[in-house]
Amino acid sequence: MFFKAMTPGRAVAAALAALMAVAGPVGPAAAETGNAPGNADDGRALYMEYCVACHGPAAEGAGPMAGVLTIKPVDLTALAANDPDGRFPRGRVVRRIDGRDPLVSHGSPMPVYGFFFEGSDVALRTDAGQPIMTSQPVADLVSFLETLQD
Repeated sequence: MFFKAMTPGRAVAAALAALMAVAGPVGPAAAETGNAPGNADDGRALYMEYCVACHGPAAEGAGPMAGVLTIKPVDLTALAANDPDGRFPRGRVVRRIDGRDPLVSHGSPMPVYGFFFEGSDVALRTDAGQPIMTSQPVADLVSFLETLQD
């Protein structure tokens, strides 16, 4: 017999290998090779269209709508500085933007414009090193937010 029985361990290893082959490079390694899944320029355009009203043009939480929100917008330029490990909290940011970690002040998953941020899935590496799947527009926003860190 040419094939060995597929054990659970082999099945998991094969599935992970297939996922990584399809997903390609993720996170910092991807950025180093020039194949970063997010485009900061596209993310800036999305930010200016959908996020600036609450977070402000400088992304410091002082947009014109900030005063009417139950919870004030955070300073998006200090996300890494406020992280206990001093790293940009990529996984947390992805989950906030794509709605997996909703904010009470918005009354619904963030962003309010949810369906505008749908798109083909890409893999990003979280600050903890784990891959996280999200849409291309969210990856673009995250890439832009990373450029703003103090």
